[in-house]
Amino acid sequence: MITITPKARTVLERRSGADNRYLRITVKSGGCAGMTYDAELDSLKYDHERVIQIDGDITVLSTDDSLQFLDGLVIDYSDDLISAGFRFRNASNDSSCGCGASFALASFPQINREALSCGT
Repeated sequence: MITITPKARTVLERRSGADNRYLRITVKSGGCAGMTYDAELDSLKYDHERVIQIDGDITVLSTDDSLQFLDGLVIDYSDDLISAGFRFRNASNDSSCGCGASFALASFPQINREALSCGT
């Protein structure tokens, strides 16, 4: 379902420590393309979440609402000097914004992109 590249795994394992044993991935509205991936390390699992994948020492959590967007997700890490950070790619996304921070799917309603900009 979700692929975590070796580079991303190294960074996640280094940042997670003993207290943050869950990687929570959800999808929320936002960005100029309509939806964004949101990820955080946490020590808590909430009742409305479920374990969707165990990948070595990384246990991935999500919600039922986000599951439909996670199949095929690849989590990578870039250590570029200007824009270092995690990268989320998914071949099932119909399109993404120019900066790559948000995505859209063909089967979902179109939004008025003129009113949005990256980071909103």
